[in-house]
Amino acid sequence: MKNTHSKLIVSIFLLILASFLNPISELLTRVTTLDFSFLAQQKQNFIIAAAAWVSIEVLRKLKIRFLKHYDITKEDNLNSRKIYTQFNILEKVIIFIIILMAVGLILLSFDSIRKFGVGLFASAGVAGIILGLSAQKVVGALLAGIQIAITQPFRIDDAVVVEGEWGWIEEINLTYVVVRIWDKRRLVLPSSYFLETPFQNWTRNNADIMGTIFLYTDYNIPFDDLRKELTRLLEGSNLWDGKVNVLQVTESKETTVESRILVSAKNSPMAWDLRVYIREKMIEYIQKNYPDSLPRTRLVIENNSANA
Repeated sequence: MKNTHSKLIVSIFLLILASFLNPISELLTRVTTLDFSFLAQQKQNFIIAAAAWVSIEVLRKLKIRFLKHYDITKEDNLNSRKIYTQFNILEKVIIFIIILMAVGLILLSFDSIRKFGVGLFASAGVAGIILGLSAQKVVGALLAGIQIAITQPFRIDDAVVVEGEWGWIEEINLTYVVVRIWDKRRLVLPSSYFLETPFQNWTRNNADIMGTIFLYTDYNIPFDDLRKELTRLLEGSNLWDGKVNVLQVTESKETTVESRILVSAKNSPMAWDLRVYIREKMIEYIQKNYPDSLPRTRLVIENNSANA
């Protein structure tokens, strides 16, 4: 916050200083006997640059003040994350436009560049087509970033699965998105990737999420006892949100039976911790109480010598 204040103060000071370049250049010329008239000649450009900086800092200040009313650290933060995502991308779009306009106005103030620009536009033809094709990916990435801000297929801090990696949306920029992987790596992808490639968003509508655990046992396992143990473990865990508690037999194979456990938690990190906790404790329960129900391969040897 202090850094934002200091940058704003410095930018305003430079804007005021640029407005008085004529008397400042004359004073410097008299004091140093050097020619500082070039400063007065570039007064307009200094004002444009300073005004652009002031505009950017004011924009950032307004964004910070507005976002103070939205807390993304609380449990139910869907609306806050939505606002954060929209304002962060909108800020980047406006800053890009401000810088582009400022640079364009400064360049047009030079006669040589202005004549070159007019000649370039007059003879655009093939060169314009080549430039357009060269900038196609850049423009596509910019438009993808704006489209993400409007449609919001994901938001800041959404839990996603991208390229086989599970993590959270950490940054949404105009041309790229940063995904924070669960092991603290960062996956950087172009914005257009999310409009062209399918991905999983686990917190699209809310942070609640279900976790799945699979157990493989022998056919003689008592399923009702497993359900009672699952309920006991969930009721004793603060990771469980009290909503989903299901154990179903989902597959029967030649040697094992597949049981699927469904549990729920408030968010994806808690769901992950709950899944590994339930898996560990359920395996320990089977090992201790029903060791004969662990997966096994049966081999039957028939004695045919008596028939000989």
